[in-house]
Amino acid sequence: MANRITTLFNSGQRDLLSIYFCAGYPQPDNTVEVIRTLENNGVKMLEIGIPFSDPMADGPVIQNTATEALRNGMSLGKLFSQLRNVRPAVQLPLLLMGYLNPVMRYGFEAFFRSCAECGIDGCIIPDLPFDDYLRDIKPLAERYDVKVIMLITPETSDERIRFIDQHTDGFIYMVSSAAVTGAQKSFDDSKQQYFKRINAMNLRNPRMIGFGISNCDTFRAACDNASGAIIGSRFVTLQAETSSPQDAITALLKSLTTNN
Repeated sequence: MANRITTLFNSGQRDLLSIYFCAGYPQPDNTVEVIRTLENNGVKMLEIGIPFSDPMADGPVIQNTATEALRNGMSLGKLFSQLRNVRPAVQLPLLLMGYLNPVMRYGFEAFFRSCAECGIDGCIIPDLPFDDYLRDIKPLAERYDVKVIMLITPETSDERIRFIDQHTDGFIYMVSSAAVTGAQKSFDDSKQQYFKRINAMNLRNPRMIGFGISNCDTFRAACDNASGAIIGSRFVTLQAETSSPQDAITALLKSLTTNN
């Protein structure tokens, strides 16, 4: 069976919506419920957050979410046990997003083996050094058919971007700014220039834009300059404000189609 990430991007679909949520939040055992609810509402890909005590790339919303999830007893081992039977009831691509420390403690080969056993299609490890990825992680990931997704920012050089494009597969995560995660009302001219610069490079991999996407304007800008958008902080905020995953995704989808 082809990797679901590859299948999604090969389908030629545009305006893809990918959602990040943190496992173990707001309840310790609702991971599968969130996954099923989001798929049923047309979300095309999911990033399941592995909570960590020092999430350096994340803003206060996701930091607080991770802290609450850890208080709820969530761990990488517990997450894998929750995901053990999620396939084949759920068809959309699933990625795990987390920092190097929990993965290292779990064991790299054990991590990728567990991903394969649970039907996880990819992972994002923001603090994984690229040299370590090439030497140690890429062979494991390829053995278990798990895509390792790398991030680029406006500060990433063209040379580095082409190197990442050459040595990774799945898609490239375009971080909209050098700041931490968090909602923004619009993308300024410098971000728009960054999007145009990457478009002009004609990269091999498809791209998704994340960080700061929270409304119709930012979602449209992301979709106009990549295959789609990744939304995290806004969905997590709506989880806190509403009573169910269904209410949260309903409110999010409304905000993405309605101009403020």
